[in-house]
Amino acid sequence: MTSLVDIVLGGIFHAAILFLVAAGLQLVFGVQQIVNLACGSFYALGAYFGITAVAVAMKLGLPPMMFFPVLILAGLAIGLVGLPIERVLRTVYRRDESYQLLLTFGLLLMFQDVFRFTWGATPRTMDNAYMAYGTAHVLGVQVPTYNLLVIAASIGIAVALGLFLQRTKTGRIVRATAENRDMAEGLGVNASKIFALVFTVGCMLGTVGGALVVPSSAASLDMAVELVVEAFAVVVIGGLGSMRGALVGALIVGLMRAASISIMPEMELLSVYLVVVAALILRPAGLFGKVTT
Repeated sequence: MTSLVDIVLGGIFHAAILFLVAAGLQLVFGVQQIVNLACGSFYALGAYFGITAVAVAMKLGLPPMMFFPVLILAGLAIGLVGLPIERVLRTVYRRDESYQLLLTFGLLLMFQDVFRFTWGATPRTMDNAYMAYGTAHVLGVQVPTYNLLVIAASIGIAVALGLFLQRTKTGRIVRATAENRDMAEGLGVNASKIFALVFTVGCMLGTVGGALVVPSSAASLDMAVELVVEAFAVVVIGGLGSMRGALVGALIVGLMRAASISIMPEMELLSVYLVVVAALILRPAGLFGKVTT
């Protein structure tokens, strides 16, 4: 029972991080029809910037209990880098998907060099923020309180994003633009501004995810590529463009990964790939994706 609870909670923690990145990926594709390979770079950028923000907070004398909100604010702040990057992506909006993939992959490689130049090639850790919150007992198991905070934050962000898209005027405009850009523009919607907003929000989701994960794992140069693989596994399982798919896919990948690490660590990635292959065979459009004819 104890090991099962550990596996489930560990899987949900990883799923909470994966959901943030995958939700940003789904949002951008759903509205702008761009498959963003650079999503992993935003995740890594949030991780590195989160470490820097906490280091500054420590120098300013902030107590360790403030590190969690500092990380969230740092992720949101650095996520604004999405604004200038979206301007670059405008050149490929209506072009073939191969141009989009090449451009976003080029951004991924560019960010790798930026990280190496700014923070160096050595992995960076931040254990003090992780340990500052201690542990909590859940079903008789000691769980890092920080993990529970991340899960709660991810749920809160998911609810806020859903309310924004469903209940606000801007959210309805975003959904209308996603359904039919030309018709929305004909009704007076400035699609360029909507695209800039959507891409920046998607970028922020990724950077917040990176900032929140870094206390529990090191920030390294290869984390961007590793995250891209997992994020696209989530998208394939859940369905491209579906927020519900991002949530369910993240839970499946997170739980499979946690179970593999506990039972057979060498199967960690293979287990995820097997689920992806099964999804492609049984549900090519994903669990919640739309089947195109």
